[in-house]
Amino acid sequence: MTNSNSQVPRPGFFRRLWNWFWTPTGAVSLGMLLIVGFVSGVGFWGGFHWALEATNTEKFCISCHEMENNVYAEYQGTVHQNNSSGVRATCPDCHVPKDWGPKMIRKIQASKELYGKFVTKSVSTPEKFEDHRLVMASREWKRMKRTDSKECRNCHNFEYMDFTQQENRAAQNHQKALDEGKTCIDCHQGIAHELPEGYLEAYKEIAAQF
Repeated sequence: MTNSNSQVPRPGFFRRLWNWFWTPTGAVSLGMLLIVGFVSGVGFWGGFHWALEATNTEKFCISCHEMENNVYAEYQGTVHQNNSSGVRATCPDCHVPKDWGPKMIRKIQASKELYGKFVTKSVSTPEKFEDHRLVMASREWKRMKRTDSKECRNCHNFEYMDFTQQENRAAQNHQKALDEGKTCIDCHQGIAHELPEGYLEAYKEIAAQF
């Protein structure tokens, strides 16, 4: 005789969930869940992209007095701000990579600089800024040396230069740099900002690492 008291084992959680999804109620719920997830994802991505671009403007970069009163003041009147072509390179054009991965890394690094502003206040006065200038400049030179002056090459590239239209000195130096495999920052350390004392020795140490 068959034991009438025997019971069929209850399906596991994932099996019951799978079976529920195939019911009309489950199908509607799954569809709603996917729609909500998609809309939420689009909203999150839009908000993230907006915040990223909002922090990637010259106005944002000089919103603290350390930048506005020091490096931004030095930038005024340079060839990257005013020139015959009317093409302006702003702070993020030179200091923030355009590719997604490197840009995220640079943003994370920049977030650490808030610690220096609000906690250590290492550059809160012109005197402190000057004392720290060589350290900050060396950090940027090393980054640009490592990336083959990637940000410079967004606008400048040896392959697109017509040396015959350049001044003799510039043409000779660019041809030499091209022949020797040099990068932009090897010669243009002070293109938009004042050079700190002892910069030549500091840059020689950086160049020797590559």
